[in-house]
Amino acid sequence: MRDRAWRRDIEPWFVRNGLPYFVPSERALARAALRPRRTVPVMLLVAVAAVGGAVGLTWLTGQASFAPATLTFLAVLAALSYGLTALRARPILGWALRRTRASLRQLLPLVTRALPLLLLFITFLFINAEVWELSASLDGSVLWLTLVLFGGIAVLFLLVRLPEEVDRVDDDIDVALVRRAVRGTPIEGPATEMLDRRGEELSLQGYGDVPGFERWNLILVLLVTQVAQVLLLAVSVLVFFVVFGGIVMTSQVQQHWTGGTVHHLPYLDNLSVELLQVSVFLAAFSALYFTVAVLTDETYKEQFFSDVLAELERAVGVRAGYLALRADSDAGDG
Repeated sequence: MRDRAWRRDIEPWFVRNGLPYFVPSERALARAALRPRRTVPVMLLVAVAAVGGAVGLTWLTGQASFAPATLTFLAVLAALSYGLTALRARPILGWALRRTRASLRQLLPLVTRALPLLLLFITFLFINAEVWELSASLDGSVLWLTLVLFGGIAVLFLLVRLPEEVDRVDDDIDVALVRRAVRGTPIEGPATEMLDRRGEELSLQGYGDVPGFERWNLILVLLVTQVAQVLLLAVSVLVFFVVFGGIVMTSQVQQHWTGGTVHHLPYLDNLSVELLQVSVFLAAFSALYFTVAVLTDETYKEQFFSDVLAELERAVGVRAGYLALRADSDAGDG
């Protein structure tokens, strides 16, 4: 009965902790959703809808820039929807959102550590006439494409670097790590008993190797968590520049630097649409810089990535303990 209990309870634990691909049934459904007979019809449907929407908006507005903006928006929306449903990635996003909500109390320390270094050079861009002229001249669709470009570069960088972090973790599996990892999980009791009994003879390193979909699950967990953290920082930078610009950038200065009419709020001459556009542009640029710095600068990495790596280490340790326990149980039954 106890054997069946931990086998039954560990899979929901994996799902609750953003690791659905660690569950064989979830992994099989995701693999099936990637077959061409499933993906090709969806891609064709999205392409037809995106082209139709782009043509319609271009015809209604008379601005050709709406076409690529609409195409990218619908493509991103469709990819996210398919990932959350057919690819069974909803638990990953849900776990990341819960973790982000729980870490909001740490937002102030995060911002106070990151903002000073960012603002040392970003502020000089903010008080630069050329940056104002460029940012203020962008219409909504072009600004959206710029944000997508910055975001795409950041995600591609993460997808290149995060697998390296996963490889470092799954190369260092031992008995002590598995003992720490299984605490508070459904397999804590039987796994601890197994390690006490056979710890010295177990080859846990083989169970630490995370292949295929399970490896991509860990990468996606890191990706979503890092994106959430970067977005929090970007919003903080955006708020700072809106407040800072509202204090120091008079309507006359904004009009002179943008070379045109400033669309300010009623009774708030310093707060304008142009100020918001410049702030959004620089916040996106700051997010891209921070994304790169977290994984390349050791100081940033230690401050902002250590907690995420600790959770990754736990996930790999629980998986190794579960696989070793299952093999031990099957051998005992045999």
